[in-house]
Amino acid sequence: MKMYDLVIRGGTVVTASGTEQADLAIVDDQIVAIAPEVSGSAKAVIDAHLLHLLPGVIDAHVHFNEPGRTAWEGFVSGSRALAAGGTTTFFDMPLNAHPPTLDAASFAAKLAAARASSYVDFGLWGGLVPGNLQQLDELAACGVVGFKAFMSNSGIDDFQAVDDATLYWGMERAANLGKIVAVHAENDQLTSSMAQQAQAAGRTEVRDYLASRPVVAELEAIERAILFAQETGCALHIVHVSSGRGVRLVAGARARGVDVSCETCPHYLVLTEEDMEDLGALAKCAPPLRSQTELEALWQHLFAGTLPMVASDHSPAPPHMKTSADFFQIWGGISGCQSLLALLLTEGYHQRHLSLQTIVSATSAYVARRFQLPARKGRLEVGADADLSLVALTEPYQLQESDLFYQHPYSPYLGFELRGKIVRTLVRGRTVFLDGEIVGMPAGQFLPSFPLTPSGQVS
Repeated sequence: MKMYDLVIRGGTVVTASGTEQADLAIVDDQIVAIAPEVSGSAKAVIDAHLLHLLPGVIDAHVHFNEPGRTAWEGFVSGSRALAAGGTTTFFDMPLNAHPPTLDAASFAAKLAAARASSYVDFGLWGGLVPGNLQQLDELAACGVVGFKAFMSNSGIDDFQAVDDATLYWGMERAANLGKIVAVHAENDQLTSSMAQQAQAAGRTEVRDYLASRPVVAELEAIERAILFAQETGCALHIVHVSSGRGVRLVAGARARGVDVSCETCPHYLVLTEEDMEDLGALAKCAPPLRSQTELEALWQHLFAGTLPMVASDHSPAPPHMKTSADFFQIWGGISGCQSLLALLLTEGYHQRHLSLQTIVSATSAYVARRFQLPARKGRLEVGADADLSLVALTEPYQLQESDLFYQHPYSPYLGFELRGKIVRTLVRGRTVFLDGEIVGMPAGQFLPSFPLTPSGQVS
């Protein structure tokens, strides 16, 4: 008779291809059986009747700021929040840490901090900035996911925006290394000039900030990045696209054979510029929130499959940095990684009838493929890591401050009426979150990223 470490019985297993009511058996850290009735004995059994089993979310875009700015957020608080939200793997961005991740030494410092403190598995982005082209090789050897570059001011003094030459040469080098380049795509000359003019004239309210970062600044930068990627053969990823027109540019380039992808974030799917006026600093981000028309266009792209991925862009800061009479001076970042899956279930599945298959693809399966994680990540099937969340899909609840595991428990989603409660999260078969509480000690593993395939394409 077979002996399993854990059997989860009677849940509805959700994959990118469909759903089925089944038992799921785990040995060590892997799924070893999925069947209507798994025979054999188990050291532990979870009754999952009335629950859905979803692949653990892979959040490819968070800012946990460690080392150096742990007071903003650290791997302990950040990874706890992820676990509470059904996320089992994250990729941490290279900026906001001090020093930023720009060479092998700074990578080693961040890796040590994450290994000591993370409750979930993780990958690490390296940075592409003026002056560190010679360090890209050593970062690649460390196993970074890829290289992140800002085409506009990052807001961090020690992580400068790339000029066109640095971006082009960096893409050329990344292509040779088999690494992807991710860009924050906004035209710096446009946004900086508009912001300076507004501030000089004393126009420093929310609407003035919104006007200083128009959609055209995003569109122009996306087109320029795509052109550079096409010419260099570099794999390109556009982070936090805020407009349907931006997604359309990416989809059109991909149809022409350019190896380019994009993501959007929950805040662009559920909040608008009117919400920024109501919420103020809690909803400030860059690119900024857009109109209801742009929000609806993003949902249309999700339904169509032309927008393949959602990430949180969790970017917190201490409360004093979210307070100023001049809206331009307020830190531009939204705290939201704990709510990513719940928002998609509420606003996508329940409100708009977006399929669960599309949601798990956009938050796990596609992410694992695009960034070439080990084959065991991003899906619920035999041989895969037992990374999953158990969700009470129809259970309503209101998000409260006491629910949040962030270093600073604020979020624009506080008070939201949500449906789809994460009951339990498992990382490689080990429960890390259960019924509102974090379980166990940090044991997240580093996932080094493999070079892209010779064609440069990832499905």
